[in-house]
Amino acid sequence: MRTLTAEEASARARMLEVHDYSIHLVVNEGETFESRTTVRFRSRTGRTFLELDGTLLEGDVDGRPLALEGNRLWLDLEAGEHTARVVARCTTTSTGAGLARSVDPADGAVYVYGQSFLDDAQRIFACFDQPDLKATFSLTVDAPQTWVVRGNTRATVSGGRHVFEPTQVMAPYLFSLAGGPWHGRTVDHEGLELGVWCRASLAPHFEAEEILHVTRQCLDFQQPLFGRPMPFGPSYDQVFVPDFNAGAMENAGLVTFADEWFVPRSRSTQGERRLRAQVVAHELAHMWFGNLVTMHWWDDLWLNESFAEYLGYLTVDRATDYDGAWAEFALVRKAWGYRADSLPTTHPIAGTVTDTRAALLNFDGISYAKGAAALRQLAAWLGEDVFFAGVRRYLDRHAWGNTRLPDLLGALEEESGRDLGAWAQSWLREAGTSTVRLRDGVLVEDGDRPHRLGVGRYDGRPLRLLERVVVELPGPVAPVAPADLVLPNDGDLTFAKVRLDERSLATVRDSLHTLDDVLARALVWGSLWDSARDGELPPRDLVAAVLANVEGEQDPDLVGTLLQHAHTAAVRWAGSADLEAALHAHHLAVRTEPGSDLQLVYFRAAVATAPGPVPLPGGIDEDEELRWRGLRRLATLGLVSATDLEAAHAAEPTSGSQNHLAYALAALPDASRKEAVWVELTGTGRLTNSRGRALAEGFWQPGQDALLGAYVDRYVEAVPAFWTRLSQDLARVLTEQLFPSTLADPTVLLRTAALTTGTADAGQRRVVLEARDDLSRALRSRALA
Repeated sequence: MRTLTAEEASARARMLEVHDYSIHLVVNEGETFESRTTVRFRSRTGRTFLELDGTLLEGDVDGRPLALEGNRLWLDLEAGEHTARVVARCTTTSTGAGLARSVDPADGAVYVYGQSFLDDAQRIFACFDQPDLKATFSLTVDAPQTWVVRGNTRATVSGGRHVFEPTQVMAPYLFSLAGGPWHGRTVDHEGLELGVWCRASLAPHFEAEEILHVTRQCLDFQQPLFGRPMPFGPSYDQVFVPDFNAGAMENAGLVTFADEWFVPRSRSTQGERRLRAQVVAHELAHMWFGNLVTMHWWDDLWLNESFAEYLGYLTVDRATDYDGAWAEFALVRKAWGYRADSLPTTHPIAGTVTDTRAALLNFDGISYAKGAAALRQLAAWLGEDVFFAGVRRYLDRHAWGNTRLPDLLGALEEESGRDLGAWAQSWLREAGTSTVRLRDGVLVEDGDRPHRLGVGRYDGRPLRLLERVVVELPGPVAPVAPADLVLPNDGDLTFAKVRLDERSLATVRDSLHTLDDVLARALVWGSLWDSARDGELPPRDLVAAVLANVEGEQDPDLVGTLLQHAHTAAVRWAGSADLEAALHAHHLAVRTEPGSDLQLVYFRAAVATAPGPVPLPGGIDEDEELRWRGLRRLATLGLVSATDLEAAHAAEPTSGSQNHLAYALAALPDASRKEAVWVELTGTGRLTNSRGRALAEGFWQPGQDALLGAYVDRYVEAVPAFWTRLSQDLARVLTEQLFPSTLADPTVLLRTAALTTGTADAGQRRVVLEARDDLSRALRSRALA
């Protein structure tokens, strides 16, 4: 499919004004569907094109026949009003793009859902597929009478025909529908119909009331904050779909979520439910940021994602029943941003995007975590009340339109009376992360970004706060009095790596658990993790710090993250079986309340480090997820057979079990099994997102070097075909997960260098560069170890 360039999009936007689409889809359980589209628009004189990724059956503009060249229907137009009509045969996908189709292995039921993002609306209907050519959309769907069909708006239903009300003005990438025997319910919330839906087989596991409760809380917080009701009423559906290519998607009035992430088939922890709440809040915030007001082009993607990310955490912290959101942001989410910003592929928050294919690469820790942290810093600098008054001014001024960065800055400047040009230049248009540290008793930063941040001084055992002062950098040099722990960025108001001085580092190695502030501890943990990743702290020291202090943490999500960090440091960075054994012994020895989330987290970690089967402790009941965690570990160790794994799946043939089986079979240290997995991943068969991900994640395992060494060259040969044959999402997953990262061998860097040349696909080049960077860091860490 030919990609759309920024230059082409700009020229087409100058030429056209799109009024409305009338779309009629005939969908059934098969792999193809009929798409009938009528689009009305105004044009200047000139030549432009509609996009369609399908087979053209009939097409005309103002009665003149159309022909399809690749994915473009060329239009030669005079100035004035026009109508184009297109009838096409389109194909569903198994990779979550366009109209995605999935067959539930539990009951054979077929489901379809629309994923029009980023430029995949053209896989469903003929359109001008770019964000600044907004229109209204009227949808009719003919589907099996047993199906539930939901869309961007409400529908009237007669037999199998669903006629949806016209939408508000929106970008094509926000168009969606969901069809199949969905299980769900709807409730009214102050005149807004809220719906939550999942596959029928997941009904026993679906926490509909919890999701609706969180949604109400988020609405009640965000609507007054943004100064207007949710823009895409009178309905708001949240559909949890299979084989998704993302975590969630903010389709106007019809948000889709990956059910494998957010509908747990087994027991979940409070932290996992908090994550789901954050994603619910994030996607709801998009109704204003991204949907009501949309960027002109993808180089201002951050106007969507950074705001939604910031609002997701702010909403959960202020409006829901969940605690610990900002600590999780500091330790987990910002680590994603720091990693992305330290890679050779880093980019500014607000950069330049040449085409739609390049745009997809920027959905990373910079556009999400770093951007959100920059906005949190800006709110701290301007004052939160002033910041959100500026946001409301921006939304009021540009409602239903498209914007660029200066539009937001202008509204904030008018409200605050400050010139934000220098702030925007250093924070949004320049890549890279500042590092803040104490040097000779003075707080210093290795860059020139403006920061407003806290500095905390702690003394004693237990560690007690002496003072926390707010400073601005760059600024007058202010000495910091010595203390057992001096913590720059205390309160986590800015985006900057933190390096502890020697006295502070010595303190936290064995006394961090005595610090009675979960956010401050999260910042210290983040500093230790990042220092180890950057090769400044030996991995053994990170493992030792976790073993000495992790029992002081009571948030299961943070504990799980720290145990995973220690495992990565032990196995990948230190390459030490002794350290892994020490971790396993520690996890088994920890005494927690039977039945608690903490007990579950420590048991999961014990299974992941086990040399063999781990008995269930009292308080934990075996379920599908725990059973498969154990089987996956035993498969990696070669302590279970393929026959046993297949029998376990046959006893419980769910989609979750199917994916676990794929991982476990790929993880077996068996040459014939590895070969079969490799052939499937590199062949031409129809591969779903979830199966491809599971097979690729299972393939490379520590300790299987002799078995896997021959696949390095085969990886180099196979990767280019991923980027020409597969969806970009699946190509990225396979390229990343099949990279031979478990081989601590410098020759891997030499043998994969050919995949990063200038002639390689941009996505391929980026993913391989990032994987090579991670391997280089692991090799440097092993030298420290």
